Amino acid sequence: MPADTTVSTTRVGLLGCGDIAARRTLPALLRVPGAELAAVAARDPARAAAFGARFDAPAAASYEELLARTDIDAVYLCLPTLLHARWAEKALRAGKHVLVEKPLAASGADAERLFRLAGERGLVLLENFMFLHHGTQRQVAALLKSGALGEIRAVSAAFTIPPRPAGDQRLDPRLGGGALLDNGVYPLRAALRFLGTGLTVAGASLRDSREHGVDLSGAALLTAPGGAVAQIRFGMEHHYRSWYEIQGSQGTLSVDHVYTTAPGHAPVIRLGEGTEQREITVPAEDHFEAVWRFLAAAVRGEETVRPGLRLLSAESVAQAGLLDTVRDAAVRVPV
Repeated sequence: MPADTTVSTTRVGLLGCGDIAARRTLPALLRVPGAELAAVAARDPARAAAFGARFDAPAAASYEELLARTDIDAVYLCLPTLLHARWAEKALRAGKHVLVEKPLAASGADAERLFRLAGERGLVLLENFMFLHHGTQRQVAALLKSGALGEIRAVSAAFTIPPRPAGDQRLDPRLGGGALLDNGVYPLRAALRFLGTGLTVAGASLRDSREHGVDLSGAALLTAPGGAVAQIRFGMEHHYRSWYEIQGSQGTLSVDHVYTTAPGHAPVIRLGEGTEQREITVPAEDHFEAVWRFLAAAVRGEETVRPGLRLLSAESVAQAGLLDTVRDAAVRVPV
């Protein structure tokens, strides 16, 4: 079913009443002109009813009922990781555009299949990496395009968080838990953005929890076709770190608090060119709102977002394939 590019307001249905939806994603949606919340659904009808009351939207009796509604243009999937691919496919087959929490898929084959289906049906499929829509990324892209760093030689990136409490779904292998899928995808995505989608895995390591059956942390070394490298670290047994650095032949830049930037935080890009050091402050921005603006523009078929959408889709497919390879290549250390 082809996308309806005449819709002026994107009507969104929520599948899965997760914490991130309540705290950040839905409040941001309600602040964005051109998008509105049309209905919500959860496994627990009472939870869906409470969400609906909180955000002034009707609650559907089931996920299937929500997908069958004709007053919904797009679906936001806020479900456990291992359910993402299944319900993204169901939503696409129901003729809905899809915004899905990361990672879209746990395997490269699933990601390729889903993007092929979206393309066949003329629908938008977007993986929700908010940091890619923040003004920080536009500023960094402009600096790279200007040649401020020269040729990119290396990317280093890390996203680590403190240990999770008992019962956290990130510690449950049945729900797609583990650090690689939860926070490892962020530095991996940064590497793809700066070095391109042709990366290969040169080596990897994962610390596996005997107690929980998921990886608690890890690292990977990636190589680009031209020889540039990316070193990424991730984990959920660390001091908090959310950072990347790009090193070129003529300069280096780095940004802290880059993956989960608070809406009131003005990020600082630290740029070194030769012996000169300077700081570039990026205006504060809510990247949750930025994602909704991008999705609404994509659903309307606006030409300005099509190049970005193509890039994001290619990165999502490459990322899912690299997750397969990291798992296969990793030296596993049981702890």
